[in-house]
Amino acid sequence: MQTPFDKISIKPCFRQLIINQLLWVILCIALTIAYFMTSFIFHGILLFLAMVVAAYLFYQIISLSRIEYIVTGEQIIYLHGVVVHQTDYMELYRVVDYQQHRSLLQQLTGLKTITIMSGDRNLPNLDIIGVEEEEEVVQEIRLRVEYNKQMKHIHEITNRM
Repeated sequence: MQTPFDKISIKPCFRQLIINQLLWVILCIALTIAYFMTSFIFHGILLFLAMVVAAYLFYQIISLSRIEYIVTGEQIIYLHGVVVHQTDYMELYRVVDYQQHRSLLQQLTGLKTITIMSGDRNLPNLDIIGVEEEEEVVQEIRLRVEYNKQMKHIHEITNRM
C-alpha cells in the first residue's frame, strides 16, 4: 500500500548521552583529575578505574549513535544495538496513545522523550529519546496513525461516561 507520507528519520541528540550518563562522565573526570593530582600507592588503580569508566562511556556513545527511529507511512521502525543490531516494528494503525515528557535535564538542554503506546504485543511502548524540543514528531505520527486507521477501517470504541 502506497501512502502519501515521506519517511522521517529521527536520531537521538548527543546531549541525551550527557543526560543519561552524567554521573559516569563526572566520575571519569574526577578519577582522571585524581590520577594526575595524587601520587599515592594506589595510583595505578585510579588510572584503571578511569579507563574502565571511559570504556563504558565509549560503549554508550556507540550505542546511542546506533539508535534510529524511522517513521514511514505505515510503521515506526526502531533500529538499535551495538554487538547485535535489532530492528523492531510498530504498525501505526495499532498506536493508541502518545506522551511527551521532559526531565529537568532535558528541559535545560532543549530535548524531550516521546512515548508511543500501542496494542502491539512485542512493542507495547516505544520511547523515542533525545528529540529536539521544537520538533513536532507527535503531530506527524498522529496524522499517519489516523490515515492508517481510516485506510484499514479501524474505529476506536471507548467506554467513557
